[in-house]
Amino acid sequence: MIAQGSHAVLAAILKDKIIEDNDGKTDSLVIPLTPPLKAWLLGLFKKIAVSVDSEQELLDIERKAREAGIITSLIQDAGLTEFKGIPTYTAAAIGPDTAERLDPITGHLKLL
Repeated sequence: MIAQGSHAVLAAILKDKIIEDNDGKTDSLVIPLTPPLKAWLLGLFKKIAVSVDSEQELLDIERKAREAGIITSLIQDAGLTEFKGIPTYTAAAIGPDTAERLDPITGHLKLL
């Protein structure tokens, strides 16, 4: 769970931020800091881990967050070491954002 959650957080923050340089030798990483992201990165790094009851519930919650304009990342495990070779969605990072925007989407979930 920790590995999948960590993967989701990094993917959410870094998604679409790599800029390929023209020389083919170096790339750049540019992360625009929105107010919620800046507060999260420079502040207390508040994270809350919750659980869902099914893969479909995970997909539905991530979709709702994405449609609300919240930073998200959905992680699909390739199934090479777990899940008997079946690719399975295992984790999602949602946010950072304000409690007012996150609670309607994730506030009902059980804490881990």
